[in-house]
Formats: sequence, structure tokens, C-alpha cells
Amino acid sequence: MTDPAPTHAPANDLRRPLLAAIRPEVAAGCLIIGEVAQAHDGSLGMAHSFIDAIAMAGADAVKFQTHIAAAESTVDEPWRVRFSPQDTSRFAYWQRMAFSTEQWRGLKLHAEQRGLLFLSSPFSPQAVDLLFEIDIAAFKVASGEALNPPLLERMLETAKPMLLSTGMSTLAEIDDAVARMRAAGVRHAVMQCTLAYPCPPERVGLALLEQFRQRYGCAVGLSDHSGTIFPGLAAATLGAEVLEVHVTFHRAMFGPDVPASVTLEELGQLVEGVRFIERMRSATVDKQARTEELDALRKTFGKSIVAARDLAAGTILGEDDLALKKPAGGLPPAALDATFGRRLRHAVARDQALTEDDLEAQVRG
Repeated sequence: MTDPAPTHAPANDLRRPLLAAIRPEVAAGCLIIGEVAQAHDGSLGMAHSFIDAIAMAGADAVKFQTHIAAAESTVDEPWRVRFSPQDTSRFAYWQRMAFSTEQWRGLKLHAEQRGLLFLSSPFSPQAVDLLFEIDIAAFKVASGEALNPPLLERMLETAKPMLLSTGMSTLAEIDDAVARMRAAGVRHAVMQCTLAYPCPPERVGLALLEQFRQRYGCAVGLSDHSGTIFPGLAAATLGAEVLEVHVTFHRAMFGPDVPASVTLEELGQLVEGVRFIERMRSATVDKQARTEELDALRKTFGKSIVAARDLAAGTILGEDDLALKKPAGGLPPAALDATFGRRLRHAVARDQALTEDDLEAQVRG
């Protein structure tokens, strides 16, 4: 399928059904996901520590990856980058990174206790079943698995919401995945993703957010691998409904995703920035109306027409007689030209603000 009929509902209407299905209290804003992935390096304690840190940073969700070595890989799987000196093979690495069902259940419970949505990307049917068993709120479809129709169908059978990452997909392949989610009636979001670690700015692909929104008529988001907060802030400005960033405790930590991750402090800055941007985008400023606050500011920062020097009664006012000085309250600067040539009713002192009562009605011709 190459040309799905788009819908053009307002962005907020597109966001609400998906996020309300996941967690209603965040349905009005961008869902910010802290992606742990493999940063825990197989340590259950480290995984729990990430949950606490992501919660303290103010994110909405924590995301992991659920790998079951024997279900997704052969012993001959090659390394993409040989980063681990302790694992003899990629298969051995996946074995070391695995948690049991009860350990996953404990991580989910911990996340919920900290007010976080718990998400994970499954890489095998068995991983889908494990995550469904612990009642995960939504599935994140990893870029490589978006090209795996049987695994997509296994996720769709659960009726859980799905966040589709598009890092390995052509537009036609995204069309096909979206068509499957639509046919199943599953809530979904399409997320722009570039598989570069870290991703340079010219490859982030922010322009695709609106293209996806128009093409698919659904919530859209950014799965960012830049290692900075800048794409996330820009995506929020463009109205992204979902934002995912990899996180690390420190840039000197071990792991393949560290160069593409933000620190926990930066995650906090990102959350603060996104919420600031949302408030800016949702508020209107009426430039037609005058308010009491504006009137007070105009009086403080505005200026009045004042006498530039001591002036006697009967003086016909010229350019050398008048000046513009704070505060406001007298004749405004806009009346300056019309004040030239008028006669003073009485004497005024230097810096005295002029009012209409200080001037005779007749303007000298």
C-alpha cells in the first residue's frame, strides 16, 4: 500500500486517542520517553536506578528493550560494533542482558509506583507474549522490527497501542505497517527515526513530522539519537505528540548508545523546555485589548510631553520648548506635533508634564 488516504483532524485530536489509551493524564501534552535500551548492561539494579532517575527528571515514560537471545538470534549473529570485551558473541551479549518475567514485572511495578508509563520494544514473539503477560501499556516497534510483519501481527493481536519507529523503513513500508495498524483498529503513532549514533542535525528529519501527520492522520513523534536536547525541543515546537531520547547517567559510561544519549540532567532540561514550549503554543496573546497590567506598564515605561525648560505663561510652544520624558501620564508622545504652536495658559516649570489643561484651545496657525 503506497498512498493511504490521510485524515486532517487537528493535531490535538490526533494525540488524545492514542495517549488517552495509554495514560489519560498526559493526553494533552507531548509524551516524553526516557529510553534505557541496553544502558543497564544486564544489571537489574541499574535498570531500577534508571527508572528512579527518569522519574526525577520529569519524563512521562521509561522504555526498555526486551531481548530473548534464543528467540531472536542465532549464535552467529554478527556484532554491529564490537563494544563488549566480556561477551564472546552477540548472542552471549543478549543472554547476559535478559531479565526474567518476574524481573520485568518488578521493573514495570517500580515504574508505575514512580508515576511512569512502562514501555518496551519486543524483538521476538516470545518477547511480545512476555510483555503482554505483565500488561505493558503500549509496544514500541523498533526500526528493524517494523519490517517484520509476523511480529507486527503478534503485537496487533494484543490490541495494545503501538509506537512505530521508522528508521529502517521506506515510505511504502511505513504505509504497509500503518495500514496493518489501522485494519486492526489499534491506536498508533508514527515516529521519525534516523539510525545514526549520534545523528547529525542534517539527518534528524524534522520535516517528516508534518509529512507523516498529513499522510497518516495520526499522532507523530521523534525518536532522537542526536545525543542533544535540540531536536526534541524543535519537535515540540512543531507539535510532536511523542518524543523519545536515549539516556545515560554519564557520557563516560559503558555501552553502545552512550554517544547518542542525553544525560539525566539534560533529560530534565528537555522536559522543562518541552513543557515551556507547550504553554507558549497553547496560549493566545490579544494585541487588540488593553488590560490593567498593560496600563500600569505603559505608565511606568511610557513618556510624556514635558517642558524642556522653565516656560512663561503665553509662550507659544516650539521644538526647543518641549521634550519627551518618563513617566507617562501627561500628553503622550503621539501628540507632540500637534502641541507645537499652541499657547501656554500659565507658566510651567522645567520637566513638568503637560496636560491639555495647560494649553489654550486655539492652535496658532
